[in-house]
Amino acid sequence: MGARKKISADRKKEAKKSMYFAKLRDVPTSPRKMRLVADMIRGVEVFRALGLLKFSNKEASARVEKLLRSAIANWEVKNEKKAENGELYVTSISVDSATMLKRMRPAPQGRGYRVRKRSNHVTLFVDTKKTEKQN
Repeated sequence: MGARKKISADRKKEAKKSMYFAKLRDVPTSPRKMRLVADMIRGVEVFRALGLLKFSNKEASARVEKLLRSAIANWEVKNEKKAENGELYVTSISVDSATMLKRMRPAPQGRGYRVRKRSNHVTLFVDTKKTEKQN
């Protein structure tokens, strides 16, 4: 690794130490369905988000709930204190498409229709609300 790349990599590594996140990779649901759940909790306080996810009837909400609990645990480990009510917020959540399994389905008159089984990656960031006064 070159000197400039090493400096850049070290800078990124230091920046990640102050970020609190969790990743869920290769989830076998379509990104569109997962984004519906992600939009529901974006910018919401984490304990309220856990309640929303617990009582949502979407299949993807159980996976996102587990991911949110993991992100909260990561925050608690890095800060060495427990998350209190109203302190942590979901700062950002992103859903990206992952690999797609491509299958063929028999169709009339010897044709074949393509079936695309989609999957996605979810990245969830949590942090405290920063209320700083500018003087």
